[in-house]
Amino acid sequence: MSTGIHPEDSLEEMYASLPPLKWSKEILDGLVQNFKFHMNWGVMYPDEGQTAAQAPAGYITLFWDYFTDGNFRLPTTRFVLDFLGYYKFHISQLHPIGMVQIRDFEFLCRSMRIVPTINRFRVFYQLPCSQGFYSFAQRSSAKKILLTPPRNIFMTGNPSFALSKLE
Repeated sequence: MSTGIHPEDSLEEMYASLPPLKWSKEILDGLVQNFKFHMNWGVMYPDEGQTAAQAPAGYITLFWDYFTDGNFRLPTTRFVLDFLGYYKFHISQLHPIGMVQIRDFEFLCRSMRIVPTINRFRVFYQLPCSQGFYSFAQRSSAKKILLTPPRNIFMTGNPSFALSKLE
């Protein structure tokens, strides 16, 4: 697993610290139907006890919270793709709260008729990495743009993720 611009963490350490899957195939089927996933995307339910860091070869991990709290959609926007390319990490390494921050920033810019750019985003946020997942921390010198950010999506609730085949 690539960790982008940061040195690789111990994969064994990361696997041990991630909670296992705690949701059902029916919930996944509902997500696929509600968000109109294309059949060619090869969405699959992970094996019993599998963590988000253990996607099989050719698959990526996408978190339920990306779609619900983060307003992430497939196909995604150019801003999200530019974002992943700039920071050089994989979407499955982005913490769900990070997706919320990216999408909220994009929505705010678009509502004000401002083109969202990575450089504008970086004025407000910096990039920390913890346990192999990237998120964003508010820069101390910047004004808050997300006044009531979610506290902790992934670690307090049921970690729910789907695996989607890469094309």
